Amino acid sequence: MKECVGMLLAGGEGKRLGALTHNGAKPAVPFGGKYRIIDFTLSNCTNSGIQTLGVLTQYSPLELNKHIGNGKPWDMNRQYGGVTVLSPYTGKTGGDWYSGTADAIYQNIHFIDQYDPDYVLVISGDHIYQMDYEKMLEQHKETEADATVSVIEVPWKEASRFGVLSVSENHRIYEFEEKPANPQSNLASMGIYIFTWDKLKAYLLEDANNKASSHDFGKDIIPSMLQTNCRMFAYRFSGYWKDVGTLQSYWEANMDILQEKTGSILNDENWRIYTNDSNLPPQYVSQHATVTNSLVNSGCFIYGNVENSVLFKNVRIEKGSTVRQSIIHSEASIAANCILDRVIVMENTVIPEGTILQRSEDEEPLVINEDILGAMLTPAGGGK
Repeated sequence: MKECVGMLLAGGEGKRLGALTHNGAKPAVPFGGKYRIIDFTLSNCTNSGIQTLGVLTQYSPLELNKHIGNGKPWDMNRQYGGVTVLSPYTGKTGGDWYSGTADAIYQNIHFIDQYDPDYVLVISGDHIYQMDYEKMLEQHKETEADATVSVIEVPWKEASRFGVLSVSENHRIYEFEEKPANPQSNLASMGIYIFTWDKLKAYLLEDANNKASSHDFGKDIIPSMLQTNCRMFAYRFSGYWKDVGTLQSYWEANMDILQEKTGSILNDENWRIYTNDSNLPPQYVSQHATVTNSLVNSGCFIYGNVENSVLFKNVRIEKGSTVRQSIIHSEASIAANCILDRVIVMENTVIPEGTILQRSEDEEPLVINEDILGAMLTPAGGGK
């Protein structure tokens, strides 16, 4: 028996991230110099003592499945429990997609039942944050809750982007609205839930038979449980949390790790972020180069200037080039005399000599790969 089983929803297509998710799901997108977005949720599970985890993939899961492997970096390569990447297809014919977040859990009831848990933790793999799920579970048990929803205060002007909750003084939820036009609260659901398994299972079975349902936690399961007076409580979270669902927020989150206040998310000795690491030589920085307030990973060769940027492994920047406020993915190469400002360069992309790629502060960061670059550059080799 496992007291709490985790179910990680990692099937996000991430259309708003454009070319970054062209060949893979959002949780597999590189982040922070050597990580992938999903590493933060997986590491939260490890640090919180969640030792049994089902990962539900759907859209282009190959890269994500390869990254997770047998779960060794997160100490989840266990004979009993550990991490299990579940099939992205459902139905008797094996060719249907999950129709919603609740349907994804419903289709995998058999996986959860084999561990006979008291509780189920439902999480997603596309946020940057550190959270101790064990503390959330402790509150769930103390309040004898049927469901606990993790919430964070967001600016009022952004509240309509989220599911928002209204709570009483003891944090009991009495109202929930999914992306309301006129929000009555700025307590936003983080999409992190703990359910008492027997209770959730009953609602999933009922929801599956409701043809009018969209089979979604925020739109269907949570409202349904509220309507039937289930014991539902909010768990307040006050740390760093970023939904990296857009190019702007993805760029901002990478820039945040360069700041003293928020950068500690990667350097907390008591809450490590684990990933698949490679044995690479240290980075090389030429005596004529300058690197200012930047994160530079192993195997990089820097002959130019780097300012406020994040460089993944094996990046090469030649003499006379300046890279500022940019994210350069693994194996990218920037030739001499280039200027890159607020640019996201994808893996294996080669930037030709003399290229100028810039975005202003009020523009969305520019994503570049070989195909996009070829369409932008002039015959003379320059671009803007």
